[in-house]
Amino acid sequence: MEHLVVMGVSGTGKSTVGRLVAEQLGRPFVEGDELHPAANIDKMRAGIPLTDDDRGPWLRAVRDAMDDAGGPTVVACSALRRSYRDILRTADGRVRFALLVATPEELARRLAARPGHFMPPSLLASQLATLEPLAPDEDGITVRSDDDPVATATAAAQALTENPQRPHP
Repeated sequence: MEHLVVMGVSGTGKSTVGRLVAEQLGRPFVEGDELHPAANIDKMRAGIPLTDDDRGPWLRAVRDAMDDAGGPTVVACSALRRSYRDILRTADGRVRFALLVATPEELARRLAARPGHFMPPSLLASQLATLEPLAPDEDGITVRSDDDPVATATAAAQALTENPQRPHP
């Protein structure tokens, strides 16, 4: 069984690209944002960055949703630090990552264009500072998401299927 976590900072297109990849691969999609406790949502809405303590229960809920699916999934989850990805890697089966990246200017533009979302543009700098790119020994790929979401999803799905033997510790 294999899970694919589409990850990155806010505004990279995790949800949109994740849904498209899930569709392309014929897998169920898990939206990590829907698993945040209300306290996390309230904190982000107020412009307060989440701490590791805030993220722990949420990351375990995302991991549990992967297990509860009973088969391969595609998940949208920021997974900004290696320690967060380590929690997700405890799900049953192989867990792979697709890190979506875009320029800070493009991310800011996207965040400004989605009013009403609980993640305000003011938290982008905090997320960028927290992000730890995938290490060479992590099972995953990095994909530019400056392009059209369909092209980004296709590139991610293609790279993962073409490189099935990437390391999986």
